[in-house]
Amino acid sequence: MAAGEYVSVSSQADTEKADLAREGGELAGQPDLERNELAEIYVARGLDKDLALRVADQLMASDALGAHARDELGISEVVTARPLQAALTSAATFSTGALMPLALVAVAPRASLVPIEIAATLLFLILLGTLGAWAGGAQPVRSVLRVTFWGALAMAATAGIGRLFGTVV
Repeated sequence: MAAGEYVSVSSQADTEKADLAREGGELAGQPDLERNELAEIYVARGLDKDLALRVADQLMASDALGAHARDELGISEVVTARPLQAALTSAATFSTGALMPLALVAVAPRASLVPIEIAATLLFLILLGTLGAWAGGAQPVRSVLRVTFWGALAMAATAGIGRLFGTVV
């Protein structure tokens, strides 16, 4: 999971770098067009044309690429892609989530391991969905349903593939 997250977010970071390079070229080659483009963004946000042009001028005077990155491309220091951070977070969360059902294997009776594991994993998914919603300040119902549904689907797919190939997965 962490490797996939790293690759995915690295692709996003590559796209952001390419967008910034393209925007830098446009600023160098067509500064007036870029000024008007930035001003139009501010007009769409509710400023009148004259004020939008003055804001564009002032922002571009201090950091033209930064102004275009934020307001045209939606790229800022706060939301820029960080592949290593994403990979480490993914590894930590998935490992922590896997510990709960894994611990059950050590204590559950072998004869009823599968149903206990399924029920406990669903309960853990509900708990993790609730914690995720709480951490993000969201209502828990949507998060719980999403995490539990997709987790249950992944378990069912894994079990189905195992049955198809005659292997316990």
